[in-house]
Amino acid sequence: MKRVGFLLKVKPDRLEEYKEHHKQVWPEMQQALREAGWHNYTLFLRADGLLFGYFETEQSLAHAQALMAEAEVNRRWQEFMSPYFEENARPDESFQELEEVFHLD
Repeated sequence: MKRVGFLLKVKPDRLEEYKEHHKQVWPEMQQALREAGWHNYTLFLRADGLLFGYFETEQSLAHAQALMAEAEVNRRWQEFMSPYFEENARPDESFQELEEVFHLD
């Protein structure tokens, strides 16, 4: 299983709205993530908007993203969430993947 860590930046003035939307992630979006093999998907948000994401997948970040790109609900979710991020692209296409340097089971 490949462990993936990534960073994104949420606009500081949109943090509360962003958190509220993630209390109610659309059920069909959650199902699409499961079907694409995203396991233990977790988001951590710092007060300044730095977002750290983590998930486990069978192959790679690129492969997991490609599977999600096939899901129509993912397109709608990314368009809905785009205004919350500082990058001028879909959030799922802006992940800054981190290098894993240590792991303890």
